[in-house]
Amino acid sequence: MKDLPGLTVLKIGGSIITEKSSQTPKALPGEIDRIAGEIAGMAVEAANKGNLILIHGAGSFGHPLARKYRLTEQFDMEGVIETHRSVRKLNNMVVDALNRAGMPAVPVHPFSSFLLDCGRISEMFSTHISVMLKRGMVPVLHGDVVMDATRGAAVLSGDQVVPYIAQKLGAKSIGIASVTDGVLDDKGHTVPVITPASFDEVKIHIGGSSHTDVTGGMLGKVTELVDLADRSGISSRIFNASIPGNVRAFLDGATLGTLIQKDK
Repeated sequence: MKDLPGLTVLKIGGSIITEKSSQTPKALPGEIDRIAGEIAGMAVEAANKGNLILIHGAGSFGHPLARKYRLTEQFDMEGVIETHRSVRKLNNMVVDALNRAGMPAVPVHPFSSFLLDCGRISEMFSTHISVMLKRGMVPVLHGDVVMDATRGAAVLSGDQVVPYIAQKLGAKSIGIASVTDGVLDDKGHTVPVITPASFDEVKIHIGGSSHTDVTGGMLGKVTELVDLADRSGISSRIFNASIPGNVRAFLDGATLGTLIQKDK
């Protein structure tokens, strides 16, 4: 099922729902509940139309373990299992909070849905997601460790999942909920629009992450989204979800943060 009417893909960054600077898994239950409430404020109706997919980052439930076991460099069976078990715990918290808020959310673990090759998605089983949407459920994916045909296993960032699933299912809207007011320039001001043509000019000012992050931080996010806009024409917004009300505002169509779009 492609080109779902008004399909929105929303990613909640791990830095919003976990203490990302922690070297052990530490969730922020208050933020998880707040964001779940903002999403559910309009998403129950959206879910019934089959047009909302959620993805969340792994934060401190994934990155420190991936670094400990050097999962970006080598295959480590213990590390794969421990990291996946950890990110599943965070996913359970998010799904439970969404259901408490009134949203029919269900978990979708990339470990059993994706296959990578040299760190990039080569296959994705998506038919079950289409059926979930058709039946009024809200699929909730997350950053994970995934089997890799060449490396054995590799880290799959939610930032790679977002553009892949958006293009595969024909999303009309993408939101990346971060801890900054979009993409910032060298003076700390929000860059209102980024296109493939302007990306080289602004990317020198885009940093990685101030915390443990094995997936490229903000620059990794923007690179994926610029490539998506160039290839498919799908636009996206990066906005600040640490400000109460912004997640709901994005879902309601407000102009927030940085717009990433194809050159006109």
